[in-house]
Amino acid sequence: MPKEYKTIQEVAGPLMLVRGVEGVTYDELGEIELASGEKRRCQVLEIDGGNALVQLFESSTGINLSNSKVRFLGRSMELGVSEDMLSRVFDGLGRPIDGGPEILPDKRMDINGLPMNPAARNYPQEFIQTGISAIDGLNTLVRGQKLPIFSASGLPHNNLAAQIARQARVRGTDDAFAVVFAAMGITFEESNFFINSFRETGALDRTVLFINLANDPAVERIATPRMALTAAEYLAFEKGMHVLVILTDITNYADALREVSAARKEVPGRRGYPGYMYTNLATLYERAGRQKGKNGSITMIPILSMPEDDKTHPIPDLTGYITEGQIILSRELYRKGIAPPIDVLPSLSRLKDKGIGKGKTRADHANTMNQLFAAYARGKDAKELMVVLGEAALTEIDKLYAKFADEFEKEYVSQGYNANRDIEETLAIGWKLLSILPRSELKRIKDEFLDEYYGK
Repeated sequence: MPKEYKTIQEVAGPLMLVRGVEGVTYDELGEIELASGEKRRCQVLEIDGGNALVQLFESSTGINLSNSKVRFLGRSMELGVSEDMLSRVFDGLGRPIDGGPEILPDKRMDINGLPMNPAARNYPQEFIQTGISAIDGLNTLVRGQKLPIFSASGLPHNNLAAQIARQARVRGTDDAFAVVFAAMGITFEESNFFINSFRETGALDRTVLFINLANDPAVERIATPRMALTAAEYLAFEKGMHVLVILTDITNYADALREVSAARKEVPGRRGYPGYMYTNLATLYERAGRQKGKNGSITMIPILSMPEDDKTHPIPDLTGYITEGQIILSRELYRKGIAPPIDVLPSLSRLKDKGIGKGKTRADHANTMNQLFAAYARGKDAKELMVVLGEAALTEIDKLYAKFADEFEKEYVSQGYNANRDIEETLAIGWKLLSILPRSELKRIKDEFLDEYYGK
């Protein structure tokens, strides 16, 4: 039986100081029992001799210093995992909130996970089809990759996240595919949107949802993505499934980190975020990947809304260092009615070359991808010239490129949030658009592919 302490010295916000403790370790879980018998969970943040600084998961109201007791449980935070988690909805601490029964765990796993040995990692290379042309065709996602979506407030990243979660699949295999979806600091309305969206399309059957609402404690928000990744690691590496993890919104997570850091009176770093935010984000992102000798994999799409649309803000900046590329949503395209408003030119998937080509997508994929990028970039330049100098100043070929840029946004990028295009359809749309340009302009495509597909 764990020893009880009645030596709570002070409570300040989410923090509490307990004196005279013995054998208590960092990160250990604790339980506070109030005079009324109510129990609340807490976690050890710091040990200094016999003093333990403890962080509360629920609010600190009603804790009476003289007659509340604290017990330390001798273990860090764990999640009970089992395959029954699929099709269920949990709160940020892994408790069911869908009215269903408690999960009978197959095993209990530490939510901080075990770091993956770099030598045991396998290289990400299988193509994942999301059904979204701007991603599949131009910024291809591969199995085991970390590919964040950089959005901004008011842009439809939730619709895009739900669409990817519903549509994503690994082609050409019969392996089980699951989605682990963790939402942090979202509103009740957004939470309903995700749950209903998955329920209506039947995608909920292969999805585990963790939902932390905006009015839940900040401390719980820090645990939410770790709960989700623990469930993902179990499904991927113990059950051999391909798991897609979607985390939204990383900005809310980082703000919770800043809030708790300020309560601990730590020295702030850039824009008030803690100096260890880089390492903290890396402990989440680096849990994605593939392991040698294991069938399953974890592919991760973190979504973050950039404060003030600023790519150099610490959250997108640090995320960009740790992940393999980024998909950027554009306010300008959103105003034009392009859905999803993916800005393909600054977007990048650093591993796209590994997941495309013969036997994975199609032999002409790499050539057409490069040509579409080049033509769209030139078309946008032509449109800017048109604004400055007027249409009369453009050459005939520049006018064709300007037309191409418009058609490319309308037909290729914009497809709505319900269209699920396979890679063949995406490539066919690409060829249709390239036939706007004369064959002599398509210098990035081999003749054999031009003979087979151009103008057909």
